[in-house]
Amino acid sequence: MPTGTLLERYEDHRARRFLRNEELTAGWLPGWRNRKRRRILACAVVALLIGTFSVSVASYFTMTVAIAWIPLTLLFLPVWTGLQIVSGRQSDAPRLALDEREIAERNSARSIGLSVAQSLLLLPIFALIFGSVLDSVDHRQLAYSAGGFALASILFSGCLPAVLLAWNQPDDDPED
Repeated sequence: MPTGTLLERYEDHRARRFLRNEELTAGWLPGWRNRKRRRILACAVVALLIGTFSVSVASYFTMTVAIAWIPLTLLFLPVWTGLQIVSGRQSDAPRLALDEREIAERNSARSIGLSVAQSLLLLPIFALIFGSVLDSVDHRQLAYSAGGFALASILFSGCLPAVLLAWNQPDDDPED
């Protein structure tokens, strides 16, 4: 019979899987594993997510702009994956795979992401609440636009910890 609670066994399994994946991807994108290139990827992620916000707002005025979600998503996925690879996925690493300093940095970045999520999600919530009582508002367009904005908010705030950690992560010591 395994020892520990179900949660402890899951955290142990998650840490082992994380370390295995980290070992697998450690040699990927070696030219991008410096601060300058990580910052380029971080800026690209933020720019693509700002594009999703823009498309969400613009979709209230014309639905045809909503098709821009497709190329934005197709660009976002490899850029986001690249950022995660070169930053070592510290933002979603299990606590057993990190040291005390890394845990503190990760938790701080996650806290910022949660605060941003709460703030950004208030915008579509208020738009839906106040827009629902106005007859001059196209309610269908408002619902679609607010839903897209909420989705972009969740994506942005979910990616923000990784962006912050990648931005602040120093270059590796060449002697290591």
